[in-house]
Amino acid sequence: MFQSGPIGLLASLGVISKIVLFLLLCFSIISWGIILFKWRTFRTVDEEDRRFMAVLTKAKDLDEVARHAQRTSGSPCARIFHGVMERLGHGSGAGRAPYDGDGAPTIDRHVVERTGAHIAQGQIAKLESFLPFLATTGNISPFVGLLGTVMGIIDSFREIGTQGTASIAAVAPGVSEALIATAAGLFAAIPAVIAYNYFLTRIRRAAFHMDSVVVELLALLPAKTKPVASVSPVPVGVKG
Repeated sequence: MFQSGPIGLLASLGVISKIVLFLLLCFSIISWGIILFKWRTFRTVDEEDRRFMAVLTKAKDLDEVARHAQRTSGSPCARIFHGVMERLGHGSGAGRAPYDGDGAPTIDRHVVERTGAHIAQGQIAKLESFLPFLATTGNISPFVGLLGTVMGIIDSFREIGTQGTASIAAVAPGVSEALIATAAGLFAAIPAVIAYNYFLTRIRRAAFHMDSVVVELLALLPAKTKPVASVSPVPVGVKG
């Protein structure tokens, strides 16, 4: 068996061990596909967020930000800006605040904060897509490999009972199955766990940038302070 190479070693495995290795191979292939896809996604998001935030922090008015936001459509921060502007009635290209009958800008800052938070949650949910599969792979792959390990040990004991001896020839096939299944489970789990934790860090960074959008936007938006109506005091002792 050992002289026939990896192909012969795989062919000598039991049915359960082959099923376990096939499942782990599927988990590994899908995990690596998700890792590469999310890495490209986060790289694009970071670049466009950085460009948009550089304009937002230096902008003097909303028109300048709105023009630049149209060129960074892949930025979650730009999507938050567009969403807040549409919620306030600015439209996709205008940067002027709505006015009341007296010509004073009327903007509810609580609406801006709630709208920005709602859109940010949606953008974070998009960034978190497919990450649960990485977490699941990292959690269950060692246990799936452990199943193959247990089956390999069982085969070793069965061969010892059949041959009546604990020689290397009787024990080696089952031990090899156990080691292969264990290694395959770790090979599938370790990259998934590392990538999952790394992408969570990138999501926290993106969430911080999204919060900064609302802060910078509130600094640019005009606000109307409603005058407090004065109430004349009623003289003591005077009855209506």
